[in-house]
Amino acid sequence: MLTKLFQITLLATGTLIGSGLTPASASTAGKVVEIKGEIIDTWCYFSGVMGDSDATRGTAHHTCALWCAAGGIPVGVRTEEGEVYMVLKFKGEDPLEQSDTIMEIQSDIITARGMHYLRDGVNYIVVEDVVANDGITYLSHEDYDSVPPFSAPKKKK
Repeated sequence: MLTKLFQITLLATGTLIGSGLTPASASTAGKVVEIKGEIIDTWCYFSGVMGDSDATRGTAHHTCALWCAAGGIPVGVRTEEGEVYMVLKFKGEDPLEQSDTIMEIQSDIITARGMHYLRDGVNYIVVEDVVANDGITYLSHEDYDSVPPFSAPKKKK
């Protein structure tokens, strides 16, 4: 079952993109922000289909995140505080086409500057500039063992 926030996110994203409603014409005026966080796969992150939020971050989830981005699943920026900003667009890229920028920085920790919009409790950002890219968060078998503990089968007693 999809979480309420994820349902709202899908509805709001579809409304903004599908109806031609641009952030500039949305009911709330945007403001320039600079945020730092990881580019995430919003489908797996919000739906919980791959486990808790730690399972959908860094190298532990990179391949899946690439496939989702290539398939058109919106990406987000998850800050260290846990806030998620849905990325509406990267400057110079068509938001309705696969983005080379997204594929190159998926799962990386970035600092992004852009216009922030808040609508129906969901954060959106139009990224004007990627100010810094700290690279991908490396999560290895030492971090998670061979199977992440949250997805390991429970032993029968």
